[in-house]
Amino acid sequence: MVISVIFCKFTLKAGKSSKFAQEFFYIAKTFGIMAVILNIETSTNVCSVAVTDNGLVLEHFEDFKGQNHAALLSGYIKDCIEYLKSHDLKLEAVAVSIGPGSYTGLRIGLSEAKGLAYALDIPIIGIDTLKLMACSVMFHHDINPDALFVPMLDARRMEVYTSVLDMSLTELMSPTPLILDEDSYSQFLNDHEMIFFGNGSDKAKDVIKHSNARFISGIYPLASDMLALAEMAFRKQDFLDLAYSVPAYLKDFQATKPKSMI
Repeated sequence: MVISVIFCKFTLKAGKSSKFAQEFFYIAKTFGIMAVILNIETSTNVCSVAVTDNGLVLEHFEDFKGQNHAALLSGYIKDCIEYLKSHDLKLEAVAVSIGPGSYTGLRIGLSEAKGLAYALDIPIIGIDTLKLMACSVMFHHDINPDALFVPMLDARRMEVYTSVLDMSLTELMSPTPLILDEDSYSQFLNDHEMIFFGNGSDKAKDVIKHSNARFISGIYPLASDMLALAEMAFRKQDFLDLAYSVPAYLKDFQATKPKSMI
């Protein structure tokens, strides 16, 4: 069965102790065939879109070259819709990363998701960007079952958007903007291994020297990693309000001058 194969691939890294992975497997077994979902991720300088169904990523597009969301996103979505049509698949929901992250990227992603959901009369799912990154680490790296996840997104200077999550993705520290120093996360580090990752973790590596701090590089929030979170939200009917939903910015927008004007 496809779902069982995908779950085994996930738990090979996540381990039997991952409550989140166990819950995902329970939903997969209970409902059988999964939903066809189009996933959109634009919270960083990476732009990505993926179609998932039955525990598989069927099609995906990714661009790592910079802030090209406005130029690329619509085309990626169109290509995914064409893929669905050519394979006689009906889209059942659209999932979108709602932050924290880039103000501009989040607005573009949510706007596209809302337009698609409205046009097709399908629900929209909001995915926490920090939990999405934790899923990527959980499903693709060997992790101590007692370790804590610390996703980090760069918020300029020594500040990051961050949270602390356990293996069930329960928030031990809610998403927050945090100015890093040598005492950051000290309330956790003495008792737990902490896994730091994301494009803000390089700054943390320079100031957090605790022996329980482990750093994993190359982790980006990607649409292709949204499968489990989006599917679980769909089965729980945890949908956004199409009219009133907004990104989780965490702090007010601060305009900056382009480098060419400085």
